[in-house]
Amino acid sequence: MNKNKNTHGGLRTGAGRKVNSGIYGEATKVIRVPESKVVDIQRYIIQPQSGNVADIIKTNPSLSYQPLDLFEHKVPAGFPSPADDHIEKKLDLNDYLIKQKEATFFVRIKGDSMIDAGIHDNDIVIVDKSQKASNGDIVLASIDGDFTVKLLSSYKSKYRLLAANEKYKPIEINESMQFEVWGVVTGAVRKFK
Repeated sequence: MNKNKNTHGGLRTGAGRKVNSGIYGEATKVIRVPESKVVDIQRYIIQPQSGNVADIIKTNPSLSYQPLDLFEHKVPAGFPSPADDHIEKKLDLNDYLIKQKEATFFVRIKGDSMIDAGIHDNDIVIVDKSQKASNGDIVLASIDGDFTVKLLSSYKSKYRLLAANEKYKPIEINESMQFEVWGVVTGAVRKFK
């Protein structure tokens, strides 16, 4: 009498990642590292990055809060308007831009694939890894070890990453890819001078 064998789990011919198919062309090994060091280790390992991520910067745990004056009067970008001559409140950019200090880091963008979303070359985006990514969110994702910032799109349990620039094609995520969303982009910072 033959017993039904469980066909799930265990070693199966042709299953899993193809040998030597990663970005380094060699076998890989799983290791355990402290959560606080993951970003640092990944930044070290993936220094020559493709996609549109130039650098990943971790927030300083001892952020100094220095509120600056905020004039609540809205200034039109078209025609001049008389400005209010009094300060209505103080604004601290850390409070305004960062919700979860321990789960937030910064990423410097390279390239123009997100310009229609208002993210330009050399901008710094704020990434919150505590937020759950939803359809339509701008996310920092890793695909086979390469970082990219794109719009997350899902349909029928399939994911795509969309550029915000029509000259770039969508990235179709398939089962052979090592895909991970690292966090949701919650804001951007740009210096003009």
